[in-house]
Amino acid sequence: MSSYEDLRIVDNFYQTSLFFPMPTVVISTLCEDGSTTLGPYSLVQPYYVAGKDFYAMLLCCRNSSNTAQNILKNGKCALNFVDDRPSTFKECVKLSWPGDRPADKMPKCDFRLEKSLIEETTGEKRPMVLSDAIQAIECTWVRELDGADKDLPGCLDGYEGPYHDFNGITSKFGAHFILRIDRILMKKKYRDAIINGVKAGDFPPLPVDYGYRDSKNFWFHRKRRLHAELLPVRKQSLESVRYAADRADDTVKFTDEALMMILNVPRVFLSTVLRGCISWAKENGVTLVTAEHMKIINDKRSKEKKK
Repeated sequence: MSSYEDLRIVDNFYQTSLFFPMPTVVISTLCEDGSTTLGPYSLVQPYYVAGKDFYAMLLCCRNSSNTAQNILKNGKCALNFVDDRPSTFKECVKLSWPGDRPADKMPKCDFRLEKSLIEETTGEKRPMVLSDAIQAIECTWVRELDGADKDLPGCLDGYEGPYHDFNGITSKFGAHFILRIDRILMKKKYRDAIINGVKAGDFPPLPVDYGYRDSKNFWFHRKRRLHAELLPVRKQSLESVRYAADRADDTVKFTDEALMMILNVPRVFLSTVLRGCISWAKENGVTLVTAEHMKIINDKRSKEKKK
């Protein structure tokens, strides 16, 4: 006999039919007059994470919201990840009322704003970012995907079909935006932790949001000290790595000592690592990759990561 009970699936099921942990993100967009407006969101997640020409996030929102209408107009936004102080979450809730105009809500907003780093370096007009955020992702909507480049702002009472499958106007009242990541901004303390190696105490105080649940409150959880669980060590055999390396390229080969240095690479990532080594070898006129070459390649990766 099942240990579960069935629960009816209704609109906004992630809030009404589930306890679903989500991020709390304040999205900044550009209004027609060039000013920045803010809106809090939780339906934000990574979309393209590898193997594409660019990286992307996915935003799901009401198509009549200020955020959606501004993205439809100019395609620019910034995803600002705020801290978990109750005063910060209170400010997010204050900005979340549907239908509030930017001219009405922004003068009452207590979040501090600063110029986009992209705008500072290129002069391109961008939404401002939150000075109070821990990290921010500056994005551009990839409007050409799914034929969404024909979607226009202006329909505040709902859009008529046909609708797109995954980008642009996807239902009468809904929209999905695939957002190319232009730049990731992070406060120095947390950037240094990522570059130098993260410990439990280095994780930022990001809240977990459980959404609008009881017709009265928004609920969120503050960050607690993280628990680290060691990954299992699963070394591949030299023979299995040799098998993959010998078939990766016709001209570039590897010594046993070189392959010993990538025995810990998970099988799913092995071909990617080998391709990177082969690319370096061809750029440097190397046909037999040795352990010394692998050290150079690893040093190069470390320097690129720090950049």
